[in-house]
Amino acid sequence: MNSALSSFYENKKVFITGHTGFKGSWLLYWLKSMGAVIKGYSLAPENDTDLYYCIKGDQLCESIIADIMDQKKLEKELLSFQPDIIFHLAAQPLVRLSYDLPVETFEINAIGTAHLLNAIRNLSIPCVTILITTDKVYENKEWVYPYRETDRLGGLDPYSASKACAEIIIHSFINSFFHLDKYAEHQKAFGVTRAGNVIGGGDWAKDRIIPDIVKALNNNEPVTVRNPYAIRPWQHVLEPLGGYLLLAKKIAEKPELFSGPWNFGPLAEDNLVVEDLVKKALEVWGSGSYVIPAIKNQPHEAGILQLDINKALSKLQWKPKWNSAIAIEKTLSWYKKAEQLSAGELIEKDIESYTSI
Repeated sequence: MNSALSSFYENKKVFITGHTGFKGSWLLYWLKSMGAVIKGYSLAPENDTDLYYCIKGDQLCESIIADIMDQKKLEKELLSFQPDIIFHLAAQPLVRLSYDLPVETFEINAIGTAHLLNAIRNLSIPCVTILITTDKVYENKEWVYPYRETDRLGGLDPYSASKACAEIIIHSFINSFFHLDKYAEHQKAFGVTRAGNVIGGGDWAKDRIIPDIVKALNNNEPVTVRNPYAIRPWQHVLEPLGGYLLLAKKIAEKPELFSGPWNFGPLAEDNLVVEDLVKKALEVWGSGSYVIPAIKNQPHEAGILQLDINKALSKLQWKPKWNSAIAIEKTLSWYKKAEQLSAGELIEKDIESYTSI
């Protein structure tokens, strides 16, 4: 494991919103392995098979099960903990579900972020906050050019738009209450991260490609591929998490240089269409098939989406360690080994493998 990163997080007080989710559970385990003192704030996992329960998350942190929309509760729990670092992952993260729950999606993703930022105003100690949004915050013109951090925000579907709204709220709070020119007074600094489509072991969310593949294979059914030719910036979940962890360290050391928005995704030549991801997954699994149904009038989802990660490459010295082929192999192998090894053991092996590079 990266010794500089581990030394930085040892005994640091870290507050995670959304710690019971898929990415939150991976982040929780990684931070705990580095010796961080963690408090999580999130809704309860939806299912008994969710990763948080599988890694015994309640033993890894002080876990507060509550709603990000409960502003008073959130502020009380944050201020009583006085964290050094905050990772904000709490969200309604699914594009297709956002069509069924548009208002709730805007509330959670936009107003929930405002609740956290407002609570941070009352923190009495220096604090670095990493706000996780999405690669889908950009106004997607369905072109081949990868999006840069300076490109215009937008969003056709409620999920993407809600995250773009969150970024506008973040920008407003920073300029109104946490301007870098007055950092010496407030000592609060922020990073905003836009990551690609993450995959990894332990994800069972509805309408996500890897859980859909694994469920179909376990049931000896063909995988249904909705958007076979859509291009996405696929990456293993450890890639953006490693970026978040590194960014928080860099901001703590030099906020004037590292605060602001950052893309974390695969290298430009490593973007895959959905059908190729499915083919690689079936190859790793050793069996299975897929079908492309004729679906009409399905909700809009982006056809092509790519991220420009040159800022992270050049300024953060961060770069992807696992290409898409390795990410898919690691992910499918995780599910295949799940009956022999515990979720914690599987995560630990992946973290050790990733950080040894």
